Parts: sequence; C-alpha cells; structure tokens
Amino acid sequence: MDHIYFTALKDGAGLAAALARGEGAERVYQVEPTGDFEDDPNVTDKKFPGNPTRSYRSAFPLKIVAEITDYKRLTDEEREMWKKNLEAGTKRDEDIIN
Repeated sequence: MDHIYFTALKDGAGLAAALARGEGAERVYQVEPTGDFEDDPNVTDKKFPGNPTRSYRSAFPLKIVAEITDYKRLTDEEREMWKKNLEAGTKRDEDIIN
C-alpha cells in the first residue's frame, strides 16, 4: 500500500479498529499528519460525496498523540453484520483505490 488511512471521527476510527484483521485488542489513537493528506477516494468519491465520514489518506507517517478510549464500541452482532457486508463487497470484486 502507498497510503495510510485515518479519520477525524473517533467512532469511525473505532469501527475501523473493530474490523481490522488480527487477534489483538482494538486500539484507537489521536494522530497528527506529518505531511500532506487528501480525502479518502475509496469512501468520498464512491459512497459519500463531500466526505461526511471525514476519512483521509496520506503518503506520510502519522504522529501518535494519545490513545482514545471513549469511542462507541460495536456489539458482537454489529461486528458480525459489518464483517458479512465487507465480505459480500469483496466477493463482488469492488475496486479499492490505493
């Protein structure tokens, strides 16, 4: 991948952390970009024009400022629903813009 992706919404970051691959506990961090960044074209151009999700990407590193713990966590049912929807999107071979 050429970019690191981030959001300005703590609950959106919590959702991404909950759906990330791996076995560890989900973590959400407050970050600062160290260089230029742009709207995430996978979300803003395809699904939500105007970037209401406040999703971004950068080719530069992000500086971790603090860990965030007061975000909305998914229930087990919500997590399974999201995973099924993501799997269905993968099966449809939807393009990811990197």
